[in-house]
Amino acid sequence: MASIPTSPPVQPDDDPAAYVGLDDRVAERRARSRGWTTVRSVPPGSIITLEYVVGRINFEVRDHSVIRCWVG
Repeated sequence: MASIPTSPPVQPDDDPAAYVGLDDRVAERRARSRGWTTVRSVPPGSIITLEYVVGRINFEVRDHSVIRCWVG
């Protein structure tokens, strides 16, 4: 039988605001190198699910530029 985790997984220690203004491809490479397991890029106004996913960083992208960033 598998053990039951006693603590939640740890998110990368990273500042989402640091991605705003970056080219989306540069931002994705940086995020993956800093430990984010899932990188999601969406255009402004997209309808997306809001479930919280540990290890995911989200980018709102316009013209290949990150205009907003949040985790989960």
